Amino acid sequence: MDEIRSRRLEQGQTKIRNVPIAVTPEGFWCCPSPVGFQKTLKSQNPLNKPKPPHASTPKTSFQKKQTQLTDKKPTPPPSRPGIVSDEQRNLGSDTPVLNAPVVGERTPPSKIVNLPRKVSIEFGEPGTSDLNVVLLGKQGFAVRLSVHKSVLVENSSFFAEKLWEPLPGSPHLEIDDCEDVEIYVETVGLMYCKELKQRLTKKNVSRVLSILKVAEHLGFNSCIQSCLDYLEAAPWVGDEEEDEVVSSVLRLQGEGIGVTPVLKRVSSNTSNPPKETISHILELVLKSNEERGRREMKSVVLKLLRENNRRPSSSGLVDICHETIYSSCKSCLNSLLYLFREAAEPEFTDMPMAVKEPVVKKLALEADNISWLVEILAERQAADEFAAIWANQQELALLHAKLPIVSRHHVSCITAQLFVGIGRGEILPPKDTRHFLLRTWLQPLTDDYSWLQHGCRSFDRKVVEEGIGRTILTLPLEDQQSILFAWLGSFLKAGDNCPNLQRAFEVWWRRTFIRPYVDQRSFIQSDSSTTLK
Repeated sequence: MDEIRSRRLEQGQTKIRNVPIAVTPEGFWCCPSPVGFQKTLKSQNPLNKPKPPHASTPKTSFQKKQTQLTDKKPTPPPSRPGIVSDEQRNLGSDTPVLNAPVVGERTPPSKIVNLPRKVSIEFGEPGTSDLNVVLLGKQGFAVRLSVHKSVLVENSSFFAEKLWEPLPGSPHLEIDDCEDVEIYVETVGLMYCKELKQRLTKKNVSRVLSILKVAEHLGFNSCIQSCLDYLEAAPWVGDEEEDEVVSSVLRLQGEGIGVTPVLKRVSSNTSNPPKETISHILELVLKSNEERGRREMKSVVLKLLRENNRRPSSSGLVDICHETIYSSCKSCLNSLLYLFREAAEPEFTDMPMAVKEPVVKKLALEADNISWLVEILAERQAADEFAAIWANQQELALLHAKLPIVSRHHVSCITAQLFVGIGRGEILPPKDTRHFLLRTWLQPLTDDYSWLQHGCRSFDRKVVEEGIGRTILTLPLEDQQSILFAWLGSFLKAGDNCPNLQRAFEVWWRRTFIRPYVDQRSFIQSDSSTTLK
């Protein structure tokens, strides 16, 4: 039967400590958990700390306790499946065993402060090992493995190379600077196991990645393949764990190991270009009639595109997205114009509600689609071209006045969105485009302003008015004056039902009368002379 012994070996003394180890009938040693190693180390720490002078124990008390500990027979631990005590093994049981702790002599703390901490582990049948492998870890912690040379050479190219020539004296091999002794021991234990995949099933991804790293170092190919099979089937939780798996697997890619099944989860061999994929996603969202699903997916797609925009390596994808989004914008604009023409017909008003309602809903849907696409373009600093497209929608602006406010106000939301983007510096169209946009769409927006304030929850009056004012103030002073004069006439008639552009009006006033930056006549003359030259 298989047996594993765990000892703490010190010079001049022997203190055997119990490490939580389980042995299977096929001789596989399950590595102690991190808690097991920590408990082993913590149990040694009190011996390494000298007691302060004022807390010293009288000699008689120490001798009494030592006598009691020596005379007292250790109590067998409770029976568990696969683990029995020495007494049970002596009765003839064939179950693999784990040694119970044996109490040794307690020496003065000052003599063992600097002694290394060691654990001895034996694999396979007791007394049959023919090789000692010493793993030297951090903080002086060492593990001595009593193993079988044939098992290590058969499973590990690392050990096969090290053990190619006979070792002088007693077979002994040291491995320095082990990052994780526990994982190293567990990986060696897997060499004694026939069903590696079953042993990895109950472990988590992080644990398997650690085993994979050691197996790669040891050249333990069957374990590497079992780890890859596990990683291909197990779910990866979170981006951090996914990155760890991919980086670990990519490290093996150049070593002739089959990592393709794992990498297929994050890469595709299909020739489907990104343009078609993004176009298909946008089309599905834009054509959806389910309000909640549309709203949630619009938010998700916008967030994902924003993340792509932040990556410097996605510049090619950015160009593809712009082209695809503008294609969708033009399609939605054509549909919107067609619906406006239909709704502006004189007989449309007299049609039954069952006929009018689908048209009105479709009109609102297309306007909402355009607003979402403009938001994506503004996030990517690519909405300048759309501002020019929207400024040239002369027919749509003329039809706007022929529709009821309840149907047309969705279009005014797009206009307000553009003015806010220009006012914030997110959209930077040329001067002529800004001027044309104001000439074409400011009056329709003013006509719908009362409805927008009271009928649209997402409409923010102060933000829109600031955007309009700042857009006006980007124009030449003469254009500012003509637009603000037209606004003043509307504001004096409509009051709160008109955008309040008083701040922009005050800035224009100061620029014109209080603190002109240059003399207009000298500026015009110098500009004319430069043009003639």
